[in-house]
Amino acid sequence: MIAYAIRRIALMAPTLFAIMVVNFVIVQAAPGGPVQQMIAKLRGNTISATERVSSGAGEIKMQSGDEATRYRGARGLDPAFIRALEKQYGFDKPPLQRFLSMIKNYATFDLGTSFFRDRRVVDLIRDKLPVSISIGLWTTLLTYLVSIPLGIRKAVRDGSRFDIWTSGVIIVGYAVPSFLFAVLLIVLFAGGSYLSLFPLRGLTSDNWGDLDWPRRILDYFWHIALPIAALVIGGFATLTMLTKNCFLDEINKQYVLTARAKGLTEHRILYGHVFRNAMLLVVAGFPAAFIGILFTGSLFIEVIFSLDGLGLLGFEAAINRDYPIMFGTLYVFTLIGLALKLISDLTYMLIDPRIDFARRGT
Repeated sequence: MIAYAIRRIALMAPTLFAIMVVNFVIVQAAPGGPVQQMIAKLRGNTISATERVSSGAGEIKMQSGDEATRYRGARGLDPAFIRALEKQYGFDKPPLQRFLSMIKNYATFDLGTSFFRDRRVVDLIRDKLPVSISIGLWTTLLTYLVSIPLGIRKAVRDGSRFDIWTSGVIIVGYAVPSFLFAVLLIVLFAGGSYLSLFPLRGLTSDNWGDLDWPRRILDYFWHIALPIAALVIGGFATLTMLTKNCFLDEINKQYVLTARAKGLTEHRILYGHVFRNAMLLVVAGFPAAFIGILFTGSLFIEVIFSLDGLGLLGFEAAINRDYPIMFGTLYVFTLIGLALKLISDLTYMLIDPRIDFARRGT
């Protein structure tokens, strides 16, 4: 196990480097860089994220190093001022030099300074990360609390009416993404069209600091109720079916027939023998489930409910072309994902010694 962990840790560096290369190339090819964003703000204009830059009136061309750079809407601005903007944002250097400098700084966790927030990216991520982790942990915990009992019940009553109609609910939960459930919950319960029982924005109320601790806790859960509900509804289907299939596989094994022949009760068989074996994969998959919730679901939920986490920070950075935040959040997300994936594999090996990834060469 130790040799496998060391090998996986050694592979993290080239994996992380490859991910950063691909994303750097994609971002550089996208229209509307930070210099264009600043020019648009200075002129009181806005630039669409999908706007294409083409030659014509209102476009200025100037030489910066060996590359020609075009900026729409820069007519009337001093070229020296634009060159100063390029230097401020680091675009006076070739892309390869900028990328190598970024990777060198990232090796020491120097993620740079935000273009438009004027704060160190590390400080921004440190402030936003607890929000995203909080949402991910609560969602994962509640998803397990819902999915495991439901999956066990479906396995025990396989083929019954309960199994059939809950399968229909699971299909809906699997097919409909969590952000659509979020919109539905807002319409129904957050003042959209019907009831106004829950707040629409933020993680806490404006007067949260003035409340005592019991009321702070209640206020916190009041604000996260709808976001967590949307994520749980959109994410419980896969885990429920995994639990059911694991239990069905164990129930049909020979040791269960032997236990029944000895006269053990169904409850004793299910929770004394089957549960321990069937839950191995389910429990070991906790880190992987947390990765999926943190990376895929929480981003849209944070944007919809205006939760000040990494998802919303990365979304705003992408809109504003704030490259240090974009690459910094990507770097942190990738590191967390690789680390949790390793923890997930090691958890499988600890819970079930029969699983040996090292012998499989993975």
